[in-house]
Amino acid sequence: MLRTARAGLRAHKLRLLLTSLAIMLGVAFITGTFVLNDTVQDGFAERVTADAGKVAVAVLPGEGSDGIAPETLGRVRAVPGVEDAQGLVRGSAPLLGKDGKAVGSMPTTAISVVPGVLARTTIVSGTGPGSDDQAAVLDENTAEAEGFQVGDTITVLDAKQREHPFKLVGLFDPGVDQELAFTGAVGFTTATAQRMTGEREFAEIDVAGADPVALERAVAAAAGAGHVVKTGDELAADLARAAGLEIEMLTLGLLMFGLVAMLVATLVIYNTFNILVAQRTREMALLRCIGATRGQVFGSVLIESAVVGLVASVLGLAAGYGLSAVTLAVLRALEAPLPTEAAMRLAPGTIGIGLAVGLAVTVGAAVLPARTATRVAPIAALRTQVEEQTFRTGALRAGFAALFLLAGIGAAGVGALAMNPGEEISLLVVMAGGVLTFLGVLILGPVLVRPLSAVVGWIPAKLFGVPGRLAVDNSGRNPRRAATTTVALTVGVTLMTLISVITASTRASVTVKLDNQFPVDYQLTTQSRDSSIPRSVAEKLRAAPELSGVVQIRDTMSTSGGVKVQVGAYQGPLKPEVSSGSMTALAPGKAAIADHAAADLGVKVGDTLSVTAERAGDVKLEVVAVFAGGESPLPTITLAAPQFDEVFGAVPDSNVVLNIRDGVPADQARAVVDAATAGHPTVQVMSSTEIRGEFDQTLDMVLMIITGLLGLAILISLLGIANTLSLSVYERTRESALLRALGLTRPQLRRMLSVEALVLGLIGALVGVVLGVVFGWAAVRAMLTGAVFSASPWQIALFVVLSGLAGAVAAVLPARRAARASIVGSLAT
Repeated sequence: MLRTARAGLRAHKLRLLLTSLAIMLGVAFITGTFVLNDTVQDGFAERVTADAGKVAVAVLPGEGSDGIAPETLGRVRAVPGVEDAQGLVRGSAPLLGKDGKAVGSMPTTAISVVPGVLARTTIVSGTGPGSDDQAAVLDENTAEAEGFQVGDTITVLDAKQREHPFKLVGLFDPGVDQELAFTGAVGFTTATAQRMTGEREFAEIDVAGADPVALERAVAAAAGAGHVVKTGDELAADLARAAGLEIEMLTLGLLMFGLVAMLVATLVIYNTFNILVAQRTREMALLRCIGATRGQVFGSVLIESAVVGLVASVLGLAAGYGLSAVTLAVLRALEAPLPTEAAMRLAPGTIGIGLAVGLAVTVGAAVLPARTATRVAPIAALRTQVEEQTFRTGALRAGFAALFLLAGIGAAGVGALAMNPGEEISLLVVMAGGVLTFLGVLILGPVLVRPLSAVVGWIPAKLFGVPGRLAVDNSGRNPRRAATTTVALTVGVTLMTLISVITASTRASVTVKLDNQFPVDYQLTTQSRDSSIPRSVAEKLRAAPELSGVVQIRDTMSTSGGVKVQVGAYQGPLKPEVSSGSMTALAPGKAAIADHAAADLGVKVGDTLSVTAERAGDVKLEVVAVFAGGESPLPTITLAAPQFDEVFGAVPDSNVVLNIRDGVPADQARAVVDAATAGHPTVQVMSSTEIRGEFDQTLDMVLMIITGLLGLAILISLLGIANTLSLSVYERTRESALLRALGLTRPQLRRMLSVEALVLGLIGALVGVVLGVVFGWAAVRAMLTGAVFSASPWQIALFVVLSGLAGAVAAVLPARRAARASIVGSLAT
């Protein structure tokens, strides 16, 4: 049977080519993901090891502590065997751009740059600050983004928001520190860093010495309780692990798309071997006639699938390695904040996973067709023509389909309509319902093919005449085969449509909520809670004739019921969404509370709660309103403005919103707002257009990335259509020759097969669109309160049109082969 399997592979190598390609693409995607992950992780480890390798021992703050006292540094330096010990400072110090405004949405992080043997800052241009308290270094990414060069003068704000000029003497690489990469960083001498950040304690103490193990014990004893002491190797391992968490999440996300691609490949393989077994009925029967057992026939099919899977997996490993090399080159060209300089490697684990996945998917998908092969009776060898399979809808199929569909739709309905939006369990229930519904559609697929082909093929049948009508008939001729072919395409289109609906509905829902609850033209915010907006800014804006509806929001941290909460007030025309009570009742002695805090504290309208203030002690307040906390800019517990000032003092504003007065040009209003905030570098002005533009840009980017990743599943499904048509062309050789003999021209034959593929592609796309729209909307309902349905008709129509056209393109080669076949030779086959 081994020789038989080898002969079968040689005889059908061209038919198995597209199947191998489907497996190769899936394995390549998974392999490339692992190689990319390993390379970036190695880069993290190399960078961290190079930095932390200079450190013999590190002292870190203990749990519940924010820093290390300066006295601890003195005790550590006195330990015998310590060659050097340096305290590292880290805190916020906003860098001002050339426009005089603070850079970025978060304050720049200030760090101390340590000289000598413990220097861990990699200077890439210029020099370090050394001992010059008037010098500073800047991370290279921020310098490039803001247009700063070595030799320039930069301005940095200290903890009291005072401006200080520094000479930029160098640029440094932030390395694998994700916080520095996100906020940007400016480096000073240790004394200057403490002065600029206001930090008196150290974030870490690095120790140099010859014997890390002995130093660890001695330094731990000197540092005392409340500190964590680690060797340099332990510190490096922890830093590498923390830096790699982000890439691990990315890897997990990519693997999810790889699994989708392998699911589609499984369907393609199943369909291919199913067709091959049907076409080789006489061959299987002849084997049975000469003594082959059912087990031997079963084994021969599985051997063929194993060889195909092994060869395709090996090619997939090579392609995945190349794919990761291209990806790393693109990341380097884009200067992505990831360490891409490490040597690429194909780890044994990656090789094992790639081969295992490829073999498991191929052999697993061939099990059912192999089982079908064992049922071929020996008498079938005497038949001159293979009988075409017929399909009947059995009661068992109908029952299972109904069961899965009812369970799936019911679960999705419960998750979307009966459960609380925003809870994780709601979305999980909808996802479970989607899986069950898809399984129901998979079972019911052969039943749906004929009616759907008649509907979808009505226009092509009218447009293309006899070839069109023949194509529509052929598309529903073998419902089981057609359903398996189209469902592979359905998977990709469903997910693409689902993401499209989620994106459009989320955008619409957020826009409506912003319009209804936060209808503003401009919003003034600060980079962090440490900075604030002076009340004089809002007063100046309120006096401007170009503006209206100025609302001031201020807050501070307090406690209520033993829990830390945000307490504040607002001043101006603001109408938040209220679930119970009324905001008009807000007055001294009263309070409004966010719904999530009301649930946590167990209070409702009419109940009394207390907040604690330093100057007034415990203040009793009656709850008069509960508002939607996740959709309102109000503080968690909102007091009347006069009482808030009385209890907590003249707290500056944390947020100011305002509108443009009717008839005033937007440019003129913006100039007034910019003038009012010009003297306050950390106050950031955002227009509603900018806020929504950033939100839309993020959603569009997510949609583009997901669509690109799902493109692999679409490509594999199109290979399945091409494979099915190729095998069908071979199966219908005599039939095609007879049509040619009866007057069908070669272009008409090609057109017939192209239209057949077009119909199959449209069937898969339409089913995918329906599933994607329904479950995309259900997912949005499960995620967002007050969700608004929205879908892009043009985008969805594009999915359908491209699926149909791609199906037609996939038929080009099979149709060309059928048209070039000899009529006489084919009739004699």
